[in-house]
Amino acid sequence: MHPQTFIFIGRSGSGKGTQAELLKKYLDEEVVGTRDVLYIETGPRFRNFIKEDTFSSKLSKEAYDNADLQPSFLAVWMWASILIEKMKGDEHLIIDGTPRALPEAKVLSTALDFYSRNGAHVIYLNVSRSWTEKRLLERGRVEDATFTKRNKRMDWFDREVFPTIEYLKNDDRYHLYDVNGEQTVADVHKEIIARIFSDKFLA
Repeated sequence: MHPQTFIFIGRSGSGKGTQAELLKKYLDEEVVGTRDVLYIETGPRFRNFIKEDTFSSKLSKEAYDNADLQPSFLAVWMWASILIEKMKGDEHLIIDGTPRALPEAKVLSTALDFYSRNGAHVIYLNVSRSWTEKRLLERGRVEDATFTKRNKRMDWFDREVFPTIEYLKNDDRYHLYDVNGEQTVADVHKEIIARIFSDKFLA
């Protein structure tokens, strides 16, 4: 199998990280002609970044504490620096939680074009607001602790990420899979594998 690109997108708490890890394991253990996998996860990198003692990190922490969407330039820097430093060219690429806004999606498209990564597989874990709120309460992170913060995070998803999903859906450089995220973890993974690995675009 040629090097493939997989992008996970969905609401906070939709299970993007879990499903990305399961896909990585599947690629490592089940796919014939296994390649290395470069896994880019921006969430933990942001959480480490805001602990630093720089002017930029302090401003980023203010946005984080207010449950505001981080600016696109900063989000791009988070994943672009990893691509620049670590990309070898012959590995599978998994991107978790990016892009989260339309400007970021357009920059990501230029990056994938640069690396000749057309035909990326976008896995949209589709869950409702009510399901999301329940999951955010269950996982117990500080940024999800109050009703106001949870609502802000869900609002900016509706405002910023939905247009991004439409952009990816209508761009023929991507293949978007709308996956029911309100299933068990095992069933979501099973649906992802079944749909992607039976896709005529996968080569």
